[in-house]
Amino acid sequence: MRQATKLLITVISGFYLACLLVPGLEPYLYLNRYLVLDNGEYWRLITVALTHGGLAHLFFNMYALLVLGNTLESAIGQNKFLAIFIISQIGASLASIYFGPSNIISVGASGAIFGLFGAMIVISKRFGLETKSTYVIVGINFAIGFIFPGIDWRAHLGGFITGLLVASVLLSPARS
Repeated sequence: MRQATKLLITVISGFYLACLLVPGLEPYLYLNRYLVLDNGEYWRLITVALTHGGLAHLFFNMYALLVLGNTLESAIGQNKFLAIFIISQIGASLASIYFGPSNIISVGASGAIFGLFGAMIVISKRFGLETKSTYVIVGINFAIGFIFPGIDWRAHLGGFITGLLVASVLLSPARS
């Protein structure tokens, strides 16, 4: 397992466990429009990735992070991989806050993971690799956000678009 991928999985899973063991910790991490915009608690744009709505939610996000993370980190390096993950999480959180209902609470790292999907598409196209299967996986996962209640599809879309943009910038050929 690649180093940055392992670090992210360990930290995110560790915070999930900490939230189970320390009553009242999770409310300091999740995302809510009022707490960010009115109270200025901007750290929530990132810490929302440390919370999850149950063990299944954590498992599926960490599995996707394992698969995408190892592949991307190997292809582009640790620093660019981490930059795409973190900036995609911020983009996902901003999309959730600005386009979602004002009274919802969001949790999870799936916005950042959708950003990794966007980066995977950019990298695949850059190297002339097949992208159809990635589009299918993204489409299925995006559709799930409309089928099951409580899934923040706005965060998924925001993370995906941010991942596409950040990867395009970070991986653009150097200009002379």
